[in-house]
Amino acid sequence: AAESGIVKIKTIAARKTDILAALKENSSEVVQPFLMGCGTKEPKITQLCLAAIQRLMSHEVVSEAAAGNIINMLWQLMENGLEELKLLQTVLVLLTTNTVVHDEVLSKAIVLCFRLHFTKDNITNNTAAATVRQVVTVVFERMVAEDERFKGIAEQPPPVQGNTNRRSVSTLRPSAKDAYMLFQDLCQLVNADAPYWLVGMTEMTRTFGLELLESVLNDFPAVFLQHQEFSFLLKERVCPLVIKLFSPNIKFRQGAGAAAPPAPVEKPYFPICMRLLRVVSVLIKHFYSLLVTECEIFLSLLVKFLDGEKPQWLRAVAVESVHRLCVQPHLLCSFCQSYDMKQHSTKVFRDIVNALGSFIQSLFIVPNAGNAAAVSAPAGGSGSGVQGSAQGVPGTGGGGGTLTTQAAFEYRGTWIPLMTVSIQGSAKATYLEMLDKVEPPSIPEGYAMSVAFSALLDLVRGITSMIERELTTEEEAAAEFRETHPEQEWKPEPVSISFFFSGAHLVWEEMVNASWCGLLAALSLLLDASTDEAATENILKAEMTMASLCGRLGLVTPRDAFITAICKASLPPHYALTVLSSNTSNLSSKGSHTQFLPTQRDNLKPTTVCSQQIQKVFLKACLRVLQSIAEVLTAKNIQCMRTLLNLAHCHGAVLGTSWQLVLATLQHLVWILGLKPAVGGALKPGRAVEGPSTVLTTAVMTDLPVISNILSRLFESSQYLDDVSLHHLINALCSLSLEAMEMAYGNNKEPSLFAVAKLLETGLVNMDRIEILWRPLTGHLLEVCQHPNSRMREWGAEALTALIKAGLSYKHNPPLAQNQRLQLLLLNPLKELSNVLHADIRQKQLECVLQILQSQGDSLGPAWPLVLGVIGAIRNDQGESLIRTAFQCLQLVVTDFLPTMPCTCLQIVVDVAGSFGLQNQELNISLTSIGLLWNISDYFFQRGEAITQELEREEEALQKQALEKGETLNRPFHPAPPFDCLWLCLYAKLGELCVDPRPAVRKSAGQTLFSTIAAHGTLLQQPTWHIVVWKVLFQLLDCVRTSSTTADKEKIESGGGNILIHHSRDTAEKQWAETWVLTLAGVARIFNTRRYLLQQLGDFFEAWEVLLNHIQSAALSKNNEVSLAALKSFQEILQIVTPVKDSDKAGDALAAMGVPPVLIDPLSASGPGRPLVRSDSLVERLTRYNGAELQAPPPGEESALEDSTLWWSAWNTWYRAGTESTRPPSGPAEKLAFIPSQPFLTALIQIFPALYQHIKANFSMDDLKKLGVILHGAVSVPISSDASPFILPSYTEATLTSLQEAVLTALDVLQKAICVGPENLQVMYPAIFEQLLLFVEFSCKPPQYGRVETKHVANAKYNQAEWVALNYVPFAERSLEVVVDLYHKTACHKAVINEKVLQNIIKKTLRMPLGLKYACPSESTWKLAVSSLLKVLSIGLPVARQHASSGKFDTMWPELANAFEDFLFTKSSPPDNLSIQEFQQNESIDVEVVQLISTEILPFANFIPKDFVGQIMAMLNKGSIHSQAPSFTEAEIDVRMREEFSKVCFETLLQFSFSNKVSTPQEGYISRMALSVLLKRAQDVLRRYVEDERLSGRCPLPRQQVTEIIFVLKAISTLMDSLKKTLPENVDGNTWAQVIALYPALVECITCSSSEVSAALKEALGPFKDFMQPPISKVQNGES
Repeated sequence: AAESGIVKIKTIAARKTDILAALKENSSEVVQPFLMGCGTKEPKITQLCLAAIQRLMSHEVVSEAAAGNIINMLWQLMENGLEELKLLQTVLVLLTTNTVVHDEVLSKAIVLCFRLHFTKDNITNNTAAATVRQVVTVVFERMVAEDERFKGIAEQPPPVQGNTNRRSVSTLRPSAKDAYMLFQDLCQLVNADAPYWLVGMTEMTRTFGLELLESVLNDFPAVFLQHQEFSFLLKERVCPLVIKLFSPNIKFRQGAGAAAPPAPVEKPYFPICMRLLRVVSVLIKHFYSLLVTECEIFLSLLVKFLDGEKPQWLRAVAVESVHRLCVQPHLLCSFCQSYDMKQHSTKVFRDIVNALGSFIQSLFIVPNAGNAAAVSAPAGGSGSGVQGSAQGVPGTGGGGGTLTTQAAFEYRGTWIPLMTVSIQGSAKATYLEMLDKVEPPSIPEGYAMSVAFSALLDLVRGITSMIERELTTEEEAAAEFRETHPEQEWKPEPVSISFFFSGAHLVWEEMVNASWCGLLAALSLLLDASTDEAATENILKAEMTMASLCGRLGLVTPRDAFITAICKASLPPHYALTVLSSNTSNLSSKGSHTQFLPTQRDNLKPTTVCSQQIQKVFLKACLRVLQSIAEVLTAKNIQCMRTLLNLAHCHGAVLGTSWQLVLATLQHLVWILGLKPAVGGALKPGRAVEGPSTVLTTAVMTDLPVISNILSRLFESSQYLDDVSLHHLINALCSLSLEAMEMAYGNNKEPSLFAVAKLLETGLVNMDRIEILWRPLTGHLLEVCQHPNSRMREWGAEALTALIKAGLSYKHNPPLAQNQRLQLLLLNPLKELSNVLHADIRQKQLECVLQILQSQGDSLGPAWPLVLGVIGAIRNDQGESLIRTAFQCLQLVVTDFLPTMPCTCLQIVVDVAGSFGLQNQELNISLTSIGLLWNISDYFFQRGEAITQELEREEEALQKQALEKGETLNRPFHPAPPFDCLWLCLYAKLGELCVDPRPAVRKSAGQTLFSTIAAHGTLLQQPTWHIVVWKVLFQLLDCVRTSSTTADKEKIESGGGNILIHHSRDTAEKQWAETWVLTLAGVARIFNTRRYLLQQLGDFFEAWEVLLNHIQSAALSKNNEVSLAALKSFQEILQIVTPVKDSDKAGDALAAMGVPPVLIDPLSASGPGRPLVRSDSLVERLTRYNGAELQAPPPGEESALEDSTLWWSAWNTWYRAGTESTRPPSGPAEKLAFIPSQPFLTALIQIFPALYQHIKANFSMDDLKKLGVILHGAVSVPISSDASPFILPSYTEATLTSLQEAVLTALDVLQKAICVGPENLQVMYPAIFEQLLLFVEFSCKPPQYGRVETKHVANAKYNQAEWVALNYVPFAERSLEVVVDLYHKTACHKAVINEKVLQNIIKKTLRMPLGLKYACPSESTWKLAVSSLLKVLSIGLPVARQHASSGKFDTMWPELANAFEDFLFTKSSPPDNLSIQEFQQNESIDVEVVQLISTEILPFANFIPKDFVGQIMAMLNKGSIHSQAPSFTEAEIDVRMREEFSKVCFETLLQFSFSNKVSTPQEGYISRMALSVLLKRAQDVLRRYVEDERLSGRCPLPRQQVTEIIFVLKAISTLMDSLKKTLPENVDGNTWAQVIALYPALVECITCSSSEVSAALKEALGPFKDFMQPPISKVQNGES
């Protein structure tokens, strides 16, 4: 055979070019020898043959027939058990090099390999197994290649009917058919059934069968998916098989076929189970779409295998299978679509996730069987060597420093190491690959956990990345569409991706909804247990990506749940526990730490907890814990925190309402780390003293700066959020802040400022779109500003002001100057702050205003009213420092910004400045603000024109608006032009300040008001003056008057410290008095200086009346200062006749009144001895007046008329004021009424002369009477004793007070006016006399002032409030002198005669002092009275005699007689201390009177009434005898004799008695009568004296009696002299007889012992010698 084969080959080689093809045709022959060789069973030959056959095959020169032969030969070898390995090699080469082996041949080859697999030889076994695998692959590869070839041909196979005929493979092509048959038999074999195609199989193991099935399914999925026949096999054969094998009660048999020995009953089924799982994995992976229902079963089984009751190895393998699924997100997505989203289907996807979760939990609960290390390893780590020292169990607060050397999980004492199982994203299994193991392997500790962990992470990673990728694609499409079609709404249309958008969202949402609970539970648990940084990182990353995915899909609850989990992990354990326990019921399914997830399905439905509620509870609980516990912050917490920050940073846009959770947690972190807000809201490390006692590990400390940086960056990145997300962030911050505010109520612990600080930071970075968040942001901060906790509100204000400042300085587009709305929006919260009552907030607000002014003052424009409003919103309850800051702002405004602000705001500036004046916290500020008002007025003055123009433009605009709306324009002082209104507002403000409760403010404001009106009044238009007068000045006067009259009279204690209040200001009333004075003076000055302008107003007269009324009420005020000042003002407005330029002093207008140069002294009333003439001469003053006259229009008729009404109105005021002030009080003296002061009265009276000049033309008698009443009243007013030393001279100086001088001056002016006036005025003389005579009476009878008790000045105590009567004597005496002078001038006037002036002078006036004589208060009085009497009589008696016939003087004579009588025989005795000289002087006065009688009266007795003469005679008679009462009373003992006077009387009497002019017998009779009386009396005296002398013996008689006797003796001698001189015929005989009869009595006296009596006696006896004549005879006598 070999030979023929060689020949054959040679010939072929020779003949054919294509050797190999030819060889192939003849291959049967060529191969034959080798086959025979093999049949020898000789090892060597066989080997050679096989090698040769292989070489042939490798050159592909074996034909189909040859191949069949080869296979048969190989089969024989196999049956003989020869060269098994070579056999296998040969089969392999045969099948792989070409496709000639088909059908039965192929099946035979395969069976051959299988048979070899089951030999006893291990190597053969293994090689055969490998060969089988390869052969199976080759079969399928052929089919794939075949499909490739036929791909181009459109092939419509008939549909597969539910075909049970296994042989029906007619539709398949050859290779496919082989593959089909092979696969079908593999299923049969695994199922332990006989194969259809692989005839000759003797034995088969399930494990191997399953492996082969798996490799086919895994390697050639396309085959099954493209060919319905194969799909059918899958459905009908594979799946039932798997399900059957899975059912745990299958008794596993080792082999198939009868030959096999029976298997032991309970073989462990790890190999089968593991392989089954592998098959299932492949089925699910590749054929899920075909086997939906079957997969549901497989997956449910898988889930079951994870149960705790299953053996460890099973669970491990199951976990690995699950892991395989987890790395295929699209597959998971399909599950979700196919099961979870169908109504009545198992929720497979959810179950998988939950199963994983439960699995992980169960690992922590049940320690692995036989794994002692996990149980026995205590915290200290005494267990396995690997373990190192394990970290302390969390929650015991123990451990910490030492980390385990190996990554591990630890939870409640269960310690599970973590192994690196597979690289991320690939499910590399360990136990699923243990195909050689028959016994279940022991699972190392932690392996299952590690796989589950990886599976979990891969699941999350897969799902999230898949969904996010697709979301991003969608978003990009949307964005692109929007760019191209900006006006349309985007709707996803393209068909290619329509699936995504139709159901995709739903699927994604379902996936998340199904999985989040389980994931969260597992992840939370793992996170809790993790001790390895990398593991922790992975867990956190998973949670974060889930959270962000939920956010993007808009699934609020799961999003919040994941975020909550991260948040919990960021905080120390007890925080989290507290949080949980407060809501365990709600969070039970969220994997709380206290309660593991139950594995039953029904508990796994996600609880629909309202996420808001979760958040609320979480926040509240956190805050509650926040302030009570000491924290231990671990590195893990920090790691979580960084994740949280990362989440917020990268996924801020999808957080929405969960911002609250995130922020709450960050807030706690900030709290625990002790970060404090710094400028701009950034948080910097800074330990708060009152913060919680935090235990920070060093690791944490190093992380601090990093964290605070990330925190800052987090909020910086808010600028990239869209508007909606930004609003979510702001809302979250606000509600967080509200929580913090609630917590901060009622305790003063450090509040949480996190939210406020971050609101600030967020606002600052979003300045470019500040409008959209301004309102909620500032609205909330304003609430914070009102919080009672000071630290809290301080930061609120800090944030708010910082935002406002930043907003104003930010370069907006368009700039703020062009965007008024935005500017006002930004400034509005600043205004709102004014409503906050807390001072610290207002302080911040004002500091902010100050900074705004300093930086943006020039560009505020329309925002000025708002800024000024803030500055002006001060209240008295706010304390000084606030007001001071606000005032600084105002000062800055006034000094720097008046020119830059709109003129319409000037009025607001005035108001604000005014309000600072009115605040009562800080006096200096009030005063300075008045200064500011003065500066403002200057500014108005300088910029008047510009301001006027701008205001008028504004006014027009406003008026237009008002017209359009049909309203009237409403602004203060409306009719006045706008610029004037500005002034009026200023004046009105100053006016308000003029009635401030504080005297200093009133004073300053008053001065400023009047100065401003004086300085700038010229700018006002004339009609405006009307408003100034009535609305400003008079209104002010009214207020001041009211306040003054109602002011408190309580004494004010001296101010704090060492400030003393002067006694003249120590009651409110006195302080108000000063204000009244100032105000009145100011108004009067304005009336004075602006008279010309005011007179042109229509109602000047009314204004004048009102002003006078004010002057009057001030003059009548019960305060000396006010009343005196009122008169000053009165004087001021009266010293005008025509307006004078301001430069000319008003006083110089006096000359204009034509006032005679008498005293119109200003109020420094002239003291004693002041001259009555003004210092500058009249001529000078007239010229000066004429100079002034030229500048004013000459008054015409009307103005003269009007003037007179003004003057009379002034007179009426003067009269009313005078009457009221001088009317004595009516009540009892205790209720002491107010008594006006001397300077006041002086001033009052001094006004009259000036006033009189203007009214003299119509001055009537009535007016004179009124005047008289006032003058009399004024003089009667007493002085208070404490003022007396200043007003009264020392009592001994006889001088007049200024008041008295003024009174006399007034009368003097009148009298002079009458003197030069027309005749009809002279009827006033008597009235003037009457008035003067009243005053003269004061010398003896001082006037009473009501019932006020007055004391004599000498008795008044200086410091007691008593009233001292003035010394009226000098005044009365001066009045008397005036009377005498006046009488001198007017004695002959008709009126004087008719009104019996002389009688009045004598009767009413002189009689009293003359009668009182020594009893007069002053000696000078009666002396002056006598001299005046003598002067008056010397003028008046001739007039009286002249008018004797008219009878007008009839009544005067008796009065005169009485006056003489009273004076010469006074009832008062001379003072004891009168010296002889003084006595003699007084006596000489008496003598003068008697001489007047003898020269002026007695000679004219025939013109004088007889009875008057009789009275005089009787009086002389009385004087001639000594005026000694006959009785000796004690009082008269020492009276000296007036010998001289007696002598003169006697002489006058005698001269008159014996004169031959006796006109009537009556007179003679009187004198004779008198003489006889005298003589009789002498007789008596002498007789009595002699008797007494005799009786007294040695004792001298009383001096008085001696004096009397001496006087009698002298009188006798005088009589004798007179008789000698008289004609004898005039002497009556009777008289002689009486004279002579005295002689004996005289002689009797000679014996007296007194030498004085003796001397007098001698003189008396002397003249008797003239009678000693010889007696004449009676006859003679008779004859005669």
